[in-house]
Amino acid sequence: MKLQRLERVVQVRASLDEVWAFFADPRNLREITPPWLDLRIVSPVPDRMYPGLLIEYRVRPFPGPAWVWVTEITHIQEGVRFVDEQRIGPYRLWHHEHHFRATEHGVEVRDLVAYLLPGGWAGHLAVGRTVRSRLQAIFDYRERAVLKRFGL
Repeated sequence: MKLQRLERVVQVRASLDEVWAFFADPRNLREITPPWLDLRIVSPVPDRMYPGLLIEYRVRPFPGPAWVWVTEITHIQEGVRFVDEQRIGPYRLWHHEHHFRATEHGVEVRDLVAYLLPGGWAGHLAVGRTVRSRLQAIFDYRERAVLKRFGL
């Protein structure tokens, strides 16, 4: 099964310090997550992430019961990037890099996601397009929310 990738870039008018501070606070994840996912952080979280931080969520990507999702913040380069990886959840592999770069107009926020679905080729054939479409919708919402918060 081939590794699936998703890349999104948004440019915002804000300082790097302001944007980094927002993304470094795990409690802000709900603000940039579509309401239809019904994301709930169920583990205690600090106001600032750190390498090794485990965050437990409940999400409802499809109608029905909520799914358990646990991610770990595996890498942080202060003001530049951080990485979260799934430890428990719906994907066989989930690796999400968040990059931040100051530009003359503000900050470029880049998301790079690599993921594998469970079930190999059969899983990909069964739900691959649906999952890709849902991820696109999630990141579309995220882009709008980030632009609303920080401006174009």
